[in-house]
Amino acid sequence: MVNGQVHFRPGADDFAFEPRDALGQFGNGQRVEVLLQEQGQRIIRLPRRIFFHVHGGNVDPFARSVNKAFKEFSAFFVRSIAWRPRAETGGTLVEAVPQTMTAITIAEPGGPEVLRPVTAPVPAAGVGEVLIRVAAAGVNRPDVLQRMGRYPVPPGGSPYPGLEVAGTVVAVGPGVTEAMVGQQVCALLAGGGYAEYAVAPAGQCLPVPGGYDLVEAACLPETLFTVWTNLFERAYAVEGDTVLVHGGTSGIGTMAISLCRLFDVTIIVTCGSDDKCAAAQNWGAHHAINYRTQDYVAEVARITGGKGCEAVLDMVGGDYLPRNLQCLAPDGRHVSIAMLGGAKAQIIIPEIMSKRLTITGSTLRPRSVAFKSVVADELARSVWPFVESGQLRPAMDSRFPLTRAADAHARMEEGGHVGKIVLTVE
Repeated sequence: MVNGQVHFRPGADDFAFEPRDALGQFGNGQRVEVLLQEQGQRIIRLPRRIFFHVHGGNVDPFARSVNKAFKEFSAFFVRSIAWRPRAETGGTLVEAVPQTMTAITIAEPGGPEVLRPVTAPVPAAGVGEVLIRVAAAGVNRPDVLQRMGRYPVPPGGSPYPGLEVAGTVVAVGPGVTEAMVGQQVCALLAGGGYAEYAVAPAGQCLPVPGGYDLVEAACLPETLFTVWTNLFERAYAVEGDTVLVHGGTSGIGTMAISLCRLFDVTIIVTCGSDDKCAAAQNWGAHHAINYRTQDYVAEVARITGGKGCEAVLDMVGGDYLPRNLQCLAPDGRHVSIAMLGGAKAQIIIPEIMSKRLTITGSTLRPRSVAFKSVVADELARSVWPFVESGQLRPAMDSRFPLTRAADAHARMEEGGHVGKIVLTVE
């Protein structure tokens, strides 16, 4: 980058930045190939639109074909150029990395007690990856399901649980700019976060702003990626909408509250007690419904004046699905992200037809690195300014040392937590 401008030269086999003062060369056709394959999702269109906005030229951002140069260029560059050289950040050039580390393994499917510390080899960063010295790792419901044997590790994934971490990059693999070494990042993982060192795709890392607590940063990726892609992209929640989110004091629920507040979306949440409803409203929920003592369908109708809400984000499933559909306004969108209450539901098809409802859902962990990297780009542009300003911070429940992962899981299973549970590496 020179005088605020990015200089590049297209070649026959690459699309690279000019070497002068640039942080590195970025070219990864695989990511862009996935963008083209998943064109039907609105989230995928933004990088291409921003690319041509930054570099000039006229192009239909929704067209099915783009020029050859763009096909060979990674949308990740928009965020990658934000990594500053180590000399500017005070990052270390080299850090001695031990051969072994402490990690938490699942001895066998079962309760929290099956989580046990072990000595394991430190993983190596592969192509497109970074090695992170972990400061903290978030605890999430999928970790619990994995421990119980109900959420299998993706092929080639780490055997250790943990889907999000924050820490310092100590090594980079081939294809990753060395400017990332020494940077403090938070990262979304497919597994392996419950350890002193973890490997993450570079495209799934986001920079931790100066002065931001690394422990808090570790609690951002999983819930932020999940809520953004499902509530704001798949359910298309926009300013002025009203949405219903179940599990209002969970990590997902509290992140949804925060984002809805930032983007002027009215949020109604459900909780299992009056105390939790109060906690959700203290965090920022506009309305909180105690589902144990109130009919949330009737309450949503009352709150919205009979109109209904534009979107529902559901992690319960089962008999909640038909009740959720009753809460939706015409043209409403229902997104399922978990099925804690059951995998089957009975719905009334004419209701869907007459109200023109959309029922969809997604899972995040099995999605490709390419897709998650594009989501990270979107978050860097749309959400990260709020992180940098301190306006977006996770709701924190409790902290446990890494070796007490079993206690952290027990806390989650008790159901009394408000916000995120996190493991810290001392």
